[in-house]
Amino acid sequence: MIVKSAEFICSNTQISKLPPPLKPEYAFIGRSNVGKSSLINMLVAKKGLAKTSQTPGKTQLINHFYINEHWYLVDLPGYGYARISKSKKEDWNKFIRTYLDKRESLQCVMVLIDSRLEPQKIDLEFCNWLGEKGLSFVLIFTKADKQSSIKTDQNVAKFRKALSAAFEEIPPIFITSAETQLGRDEVLGFIDGVNKQFVVPEWNQKNLNIEH
Repeated sequence: MIVKSAEFICSNTQISKLPPPLKPEYAFIGRSNVGKSSLINMLVAKKGLAKTSQTPGKTQLINHFYINEHWYLVDLPGYGYARISKSKKEDWNKFIRTYLDKRESLQCVMVLIDSRLEPQKIDLEFCNWLGEKGLSFVLIFTKADKQSSIKTDQNVAKFRKALSAAFEEIPPIFITSAETQLGRDEVLGFIDGVNKQFVVPEWNQKNLNIEH
């Protein structure tokens, strides 16, 4: 896939104000400071589209970006940042999970994992929740340039093994680096393949016809 355009559409915390669910969309989520914004900017080849920050937990909204005037890339708040108040964290968890569980046009959840770390409980719990909800997801291991490929492979293998306790089949895995663009073609190729099979949900199609 060649990315010809990438446009910021909206930021909000209200599901009702999201763009109409008539285009395929892909939600990017991971632990705070996993390198999500850098990865998004690398994928769309547009520096500064997603705001990077040295402060973990900075993204607090659902951010929609319209790619190639065909599909949405959705930047979700990171999870697991300790300095956020408990009540705020619960609010975020609620609206993020509602979005993931109820959004009709969501095709796949792109779960970002720091390749430098051994399996983290919070990542495994989130993957298990996605599995329980029957939501399609893939694993994107970030920051692979920060260590040897052998170390990355070892951590990926450990994560795969930990996940196999709850999953009969392990979701697709991508190893990436925002610095070297490792994995860019593979991730975009996966999205392109899913896009080709996208059908507007029937309920949304009826609403679209009414509007016209």
